[in-house]
Amino acid sequence: MTLSWHLFPSRRRPPVQHKTLAMSFVEYGDTIKDGDTAIVFLGHESMFPVKVQQGSVTQTKYGVIRHSTDLIGKKYGSKVTCSKGGWVFILHPTPELWTVNLPHRTQILYSTDISVITMMLELKPGSIVCESGTGSGSLSHALIRTVAPTGHLYTVEFHQQRAEKAKEEFREHGVEHLVTVTNQDVCKNGFGVSDIADAVFLDIPSPWEAIGHAKSALKAEGGRICSFSPCIEQVQRTCLAMEEYGFTEINTLEILLRVYNSRSLLSFHLPPKSLEHSLSPTSPQGKSNKLPNSSYEEIPTQKQGKTHRRM
Repeated sequence: MTLSWHLFPSRRRPPVQHKTLAMSFVEYGDTIKDGDTAIVFLGHESMFPVKVQQGSVTQTKYGVIRHSTDLIGKKYGSKVTCSKGGWVFILHPTPELWTVNLPHRTQILYSTDISVITMMLELKPGSIVCESGTGSGSLSHALIRTVAPTGHLYTVEFHQQRAEKAKEEFREHGVEHLVTVTNQDVCKNGFGVSDIADAVFLDIPSPWEAIGHAKSALKAEGGRICSFSPCIEQVQRTCLAMEEYGFTEINTLEILLRVYNSRSLLSFHLPPKSLEHSLSPTSPQGKSNKLPNSSYEEIPTQKQGKTHRRM
């Protein structure tokens, strides 16, 4: 994947008032409550989200989880025993957990790309960010957590049903006061805001068509813009558009994740100095000179009565 961004100095936004909700992806709560979104953790490769509701049940391979008795009132992180005797952990949701468990309405960004995007955009609490498109909300949740509690995300989604679903999820996750979702074509109508954003993020098929609107959304003194594209042809056209609109310090990154495995090797013991003598197949007396801890084996043969060694 490829990133392009533009750098200008940014200015912090003055604090704004916001309300505190019972369960939020940006504020940790100790106790599971009715209406919460929780993560049922069966293992690192097996977990799923569940909306906690009084009287509801959730089926797992270990049996039934009854929300009223097994979840509500318990602490997040609790080990819950299912009806068949198996057990699961109930985790508090985070943007990272949501990324690997969310319902896919589109292709999404994962934590490796999200971490670099957040760093390059220089986001922090209080930042104002514009995003398009919203998609499945993977990046959106991470951006909201980063700019909370006094920042704001303005996200634009072209598809009406995806925009409505995103609004519903943000409301259920307790972050609706930190995000504004707009259903429109960002390439034609922009972000709906002007001169307020510290950063702009684009993940759309034709990002070069939205560069002018992105510039309008940024603060007068400038900010950062990042475009995420899978094809180098998209990157080239977007960089040209950035130059045309006066952006500077344009860079392109390809993000590759390389995983290393660390393991111990068996030690090899060298023979003591006193035994470092001839390694001929046999001694003059016809006895083997095999050294202790050496890595060969003796194979008797019928040829001339010699013993051959396989290294």
